[in-house]
Amino acid sequence: MAGKGRPATLLSRVALLLAVLSICITCVLAYDELSDAALRRIPSGAGDLDVKKGALLAPILVPRVPGTPGSLAVQRHFVRFFSAHLPDWRVEWQNSTSKTPATGDRDVSFSSLVFTRDPPWAGAGDVSRLSLVAHYDSLYRPEGFIGAIDSAAPCAMLLHAARSIDAALSRKWEAMEASGDAGSGLEEEKGVQIILLDGEEAFETWSETDSLYGARAMAEAWDSQIYPAMSTYRTPLQAIGLFVLLDLLGAADPHVPSYFGPTHWSYQAMAKIEARMRKLGLLRSKVQHPFLPQAEKQPGHFTRGYVEDDHIPFMERGVPILHVIPTPFPPQWHTMDDDAAHLDPATVDDWAKIVAAFAAEWMEVGEYLVEADDGIRERSEL
Repeated sequence: MAGKGRPATLLSRVALLLAVLSICITCVLAYDELSDAALRRIPSGAGDLDVKKGALLAPILVPRVPGTPGSLAVQRHFVRFFSAHLPDWRVEWQNSTSKTPATGDRDVSFSSLVFTRDPPWAGAGDVSRLSLVAHYDSLYRPEGFIGAIDSAAPCAMLLHAARSIDAALSRKWEAMEASGDAGSGLEEEKGVQIILLDGEEAFETWSETDSLYGARAMAEAWDSQIYPAMSTYRTPLQAIGLFVLLDLLGAADPHVPSYFGPTHWSYQAMAKIEARMRKLGLLRSKVQHPFLPQAEKQPGHFTRGYVEDDHIPFMERGVPILHVIPTPFPPQWHTMDDDAAHLDPATVDDWAKIVAAFAAEWMEVGEYLVEADDGIRERSEL
């Protein structure tokens, strides 16, 4: 099968899943749920997620093949957004090159971006991070492919999530410093990072070598990057508390299964946020079933099957994964219909709210959220 989505049911992953289980065996929903009042303060991204003039989404809806002008323009959009609106987030580039089946002896450049916000007093090796992830590249062929669900819309959702919790993080950490709790060791140090990966798509036919170029390079680099002695975590990979990968989101009526037993608790947390937001009338989409319908899935119903995607190089190294990707795939997947016109605005906005609420709950900033913002009100120029 060309491109992402080849089921991994035939792959031998028993040892891998046992490794992830050993990490997640102590994972419980250790943070408090957001109150109804806090959920109501999660902002809508509707205006900024507009496909024609939305400041977050519209600039991404261009062909973004790695190493091309379109890819560079979208990179600039990401950096300018954080620089202008979220200056406390640290930016890191993960650059690599690789030959591809379509380009022969010519090396293709891949540039993934990581935007990180940690408690200001904490050392890098002492922070457990929620990693919110999507790929931003688009298919090499057919020429002119946009990839709105795959994955322009998920990238915009992550920008919205970062903006939604940024001020609350500042308030929380300022309050901790004022009370003397900062760095006291009374609670785990937690940060958050937005990872925008390049080179997810295959150039010709999906394989272990023709796919996941940016993810493979990043996972390998982070696995060998050692934090200072006496740090809580040995490497940036070990510091990932949960790797939440969004993909193929933005079409109407998605059905996202729970793929991994060891992290089903995190799926349940996101599903509960969706259910509560629907009950409160905070979501716009009219659905027959929830986006995340398997909160009650029992341990014996998990198999070794999953969808191959950017999480693979991280999961192989023991990182706990929550994969938010619908099955079956939307009908426009890898066709020219995967464009702005085939996004469902209500679904895009609802996913943005759900992911933002999940991040706020994980980072325990509910009491520091204020009334929902109306957005950034200007379009980012490429």
